Amino acid sequence: MISIELARALRTAGLRWHPRSGDSFVIETSEAAGDVFTVAEMTVEVHDFPSGQLIGFNGTTEWALDSVDVSDTLWLPREDQLRELLRDGFRSLAVDRDGGDPLFVVSAVIRGTLRGYEALTAEDAYGEAVLDLIVQSLVTEDD
Repeated sequence: MISIELARALRTAGLRWHPRSGDSFVIETSEAAGDVFTVAEMTVEVHDFPSGQLIGFNGTTEWALDSVDVSDTLWLPREDQLRELLRDGFRSLAVDRDGGDPLFVVSAVIRGTLRGYEALTAEDAYGEAVLDLIVQSLVTEDD
């Protein structure tokens, strides 16, 4: 799973979440901070209102929470979602097993340059590549 810190950096850089079934998230404004939830039609649904989106918890008995505003949540994108965001720039995912813990390496073409992004999880390697893609896109817009 992508790290909370990297998910925050992606959100800060401008990555927007459009909740759909199967998405994971954390609530950042409650006692449940750190607990990971998954959008699922029967238990955790997204409700669209003119004022914004709410995530409703149906039949939740563990703790008293009926719904939470999407702006109070943090999306934890999956590996496939991050790879999709890289689009045609994605080249490969490899595992470097030299030394201690394996490192996941994502290769992607960002602004015409092949770059490598290393992390302890595949999701974080993809996330680093997406973060660079967003940052480099912003740099291009400012030029």
